[in-house]
Amino acid sequence: MKTVFLNAAKLDFDNKLDFSLLTKLTELTNYDESTNDEILDRVQDQDIIITKEMPVGRDIISQFPPSVKLICEAGTGYNNIDIVAAREKNIVVCNIPSYSTEAVAQLAITFILNLSASLPQQQHMLEQKNFNNFTKYLQVPHFEVQGKNLGVIGAGAIGRHTIKLALALGMNVLVYDPFPRNWEEPNVKNTSLEELLQQSDFITLHCPLTANTKHIINKDSLSLMKPTSYIVNTSRGPLINETDLINALNNQQIAGAALDVQETEPPEIDNPLFTMENVIMTPHIGWRRYESRQRLVNLMADNIKSFIAGKPVNVVNGNL
Repeated sequence: MKTVFLNAAKLDFDNKLDFSLLTKLTELTNYDESTNDEILDRVQDQDIIITKEMPVGRDIISQFPPSVKLICEAGTGYNNIDIVAAREKNIVVCNIPSYSTEAVAQLAITFILNLSASLPQQQHMLEQKNFNNFTKYLQVPHFEVQGKNLGVIGAGAIGRHTIKLALALGMNVLVYDPFPRNWEEPNVKNTSLEELLQQSDFITLHCPLTANTKHIINKDSLSLMKPTSYIVNTSRGPLINETDLINALNNQQIAGAALDVQETEPPEIDNPLFTMENVIMTPHIGWRRYESRQRLVNLMADNIKSFIAGKPVNVVNGNL
């Protein structure tokens, strides 16, 4: 079979990844990037298409040749692919649901620890040549996380690993998920979204982007949060209404935010979040650790091997 990776530089941006497991299975062609016009040219005579967070809409999929049988999204989220249009063309769409579980959970906890120590404010002070924290009493909030309430919205693999790390830090965990689990740990309990928003000291988002979850954090939900609470998003940017978040931060409705993802990526350079002293911004790095990316390539090979064997796995458009 022939396989084309349409935007491989999104994944292998440092040219350090080993694709040998894939090349043993299929004739692989990697392109760093592809425009819409180039996509249609490059998928000709290809059986499998690999994309990484690349918009592949109905207008493009409808023009795919009959040879295309599989679209493999090189990641967990697949909202960038029109899976209904693919199904109508008898194209299977699969994803890689667990390659970055540890990495993203570690980043969420890193954000929480940074926020609890007011590191963003302290670094901002240094940038302004303000050394009062060194010469006078501490000018910023500074507190421990044990005993604090962590609200986890979405208890999938990453959410559960974040809970595991939070418990190791002595935190209490409130979980909101449409499919509640039975938790053996006494410091974890299922709750309503409203109760989670009202009682949490930190809220971390770990749910997919769907019609139901888009802007799950908005003006109304932010108004329920404590003025001392923080929001963390390492999942998908549009889970948060960014305008409402900026207003809440400006009006001190909440204490701060840490965002590895933004509503529009990349954000406009004049986005107010870049310059807020109580905000951490990172460029969607949760999945980008070397180990996570190599694991992704290896799991992608497993997906394609299963598909070639007639037993596709991690199919996301099979029951539409």
